[in-house]
This record gives sequence, C-alpha cells and structure tokens, in this order.
Amino acid sequence: MPFQDIYGHDKQIRVLRSAMEKKRVAHAYLFYGPGGTGKRTLAEIFASAINCEASDDDACGSCLSCRKAARGTHPDIVTVKPQGTFIRIAEIRALQDKMSFRPLEGKQRVFILDEAEKMNPAAANALLKTLEEPSPLNILILITTRPRHLPVTILSRCQRLRFGPLPISVVSQYLHDNIGLDPLTARLLAASSGGSPGLAMEMNRKTYLVTRDEALANLFSLYQKGLIGLLTMDFGKDREDASQRLDILKICFRDALTLKETGSDGLVVYRDRMDIIEIIAGASSVSTLLKSIQAVEAASRALERNANKQLTLEAMMFKLAPK
Repeated sequence: MPFQDIYGHDKQIRVLRSAMEKKRVAHAYLFYGPGGTGKRTLAEIFASAINCEASDDDACGSCLSCRKAARGTHPDIVTVKPQGTFIRIAEIRALQDKMSFRPLEGKQRVFILDEAEKMNPAAANALLKTLEEPSPLNILILITTRPRHLPVTILSRCQRLRFGPLPISVVSQYLHDNIGLDPLTARLLAASSGGSPGLAMEMNRKTYLVTRDEALANLFSLYQKGLIGLLTMDFGKDREDASQRLDILKICFRDALTLKETGSDGLVVYRDRMDIIEIIAGASSVSTLLKSIQAVEAASRALERNANKQLTLEAMMFKLAPK
C-alpha cells in the first residue's frame, strides 16, 4: 500500500518521504493525536516503504517485502502492543534482544509501539536506554493519543509528528470508498466522529444512527413535555453508552445554535433531523443553548473522572429542561 492510498495527512507524508529521499530517517518517531485518525496505518506504510525493494521513498505494494508487510508477516516489522493493561518490561527487553541482531530480510528493522503511553515505569526506563544509544539499523515508532503520559526524556528523543482530525469531506470519501456508504450517511458519520475515520467505522458497526435517533427522541420529549420528560431520558447501561449519548446531545445543541445564529443548515451535522433541530433552536435563546452545551460538557468531564453516573446525569437533565 503506497502513501498515495492514505486519506489526508499530506504534511506528515511529505516529512517522512523527504527523510527517506535524503536518507535522514530519524531513529525514533512519535506519532501522536486523536484516536482513529490513521497514525498506525501511516506507521505501517512507512515501515513498508523503508524496506521496499523497488522504491527509496514509498511502498510499491508489489515486491515480496511489501506483500509480507501487508500480510503482517515481515520479520523486520514488529508491532508491540499492551499485554492487558500495560506494555511491560518483558516486551521492551524482547525488542532490545531483536535490536542486537541485523535485520533478517529488510534494510532496517522497524518497531511500532502501539499505545506507547501504556508502558509501565520499568518498561519506559528500559526503552529510554535504547533511545539513548540508537542503532542505524533499527527504527522506533511510538504511537499514542496521550503524549503527556510519556516521560519527557522519551519525548525529547523522538521526532514528533502530530495527527489532527481529518476534514469531514476526507472522512466521508473514505467511508464511501471503503464500505460503500451513501453520501448522506457518510457525511453524517464523518461529522459525528470528529474527523476520525476509525471512530466513524466503529459508529457504523455499532448502529450509531439508531442510538442517535433514540437520544434525539428523548431530547425532543424533554422539550415537548418539560420536566416530566425527564422520566423518559435514557443514557444506556454503562458509562460508554452515556458518553456517546452525551456527545450526541452536544452535537444537537451545537446544530441548534448554528441554525439560530446563521439561519442556514449548511454547517449543521444532523441535517437529516432538521425537524428536531428546528424545534430546539426555536424554543431556545442563544444563551440557553450555550448553557446547555456547557452542561453536557461538564457532565462528560465528570463521567471521565468516575463521578456517580446517575447523579451526574440527573443534575445535567434538570439544567437542560426548558424553563
């Protein structure tokens, strides 16, 4: 799979290709940013390109090395993932053992540390020793959504590439091309995912639209029935369900605010549910919508801090009920 098959991240690709062309590939990289934006995919293609037999700055996708990389059987492309909760020192020591030998088939051996922030302290200290004594035949790529959870001493020894959310149009095209979604559904999931193709794919598998319509129906009931509508509000069985439904409410209130301020649905995410968006926009002032967004965001943060789920959601719902 060549770089041209990646959706977005043109800047990151230019940096990596330039390093390969100039033969100045760093001994360690940090790919960081929101989950599901393509960090691991680009790391895998970069590893394949480094060892490609037909090109010096890309993966041809056809040579034996590229085919092995695509199948996940290349002996010189090694992925390290958490075993349970952590990446433990045993995994890092196994990595170091492999580094002491020359690559078996490829030009260089590439180690991809997925969820690198999950290294326990012993593992992080062991990895630091490796970074302090880099080998030209070994390249490390650390992937993380939480770079602040990594020791500063490790961060300072990596070349950092930040991955941001992709434009809605790019994610929509990805969903259309890869799973054949119709344009309206693809755009809806792309916008709801915050620019994350991975999250958009997960939303599609988990029938996100069904959950969304349930959450919007509950919110509609609250606006139609007032406080008595609180009795019908449903936030699912666990914190993950509640967090997803809170995200849905936040998007809904932002859509209503956008409609109220601009008078246009051009920037509305839930454009297919304008029936509810228009009712909420019409029944609310700008300040009320802003306070509703703040209430939902506060509830989301409280759940992330393991606050009592029921009390947190009940307090939020009373703030959302139309006065």
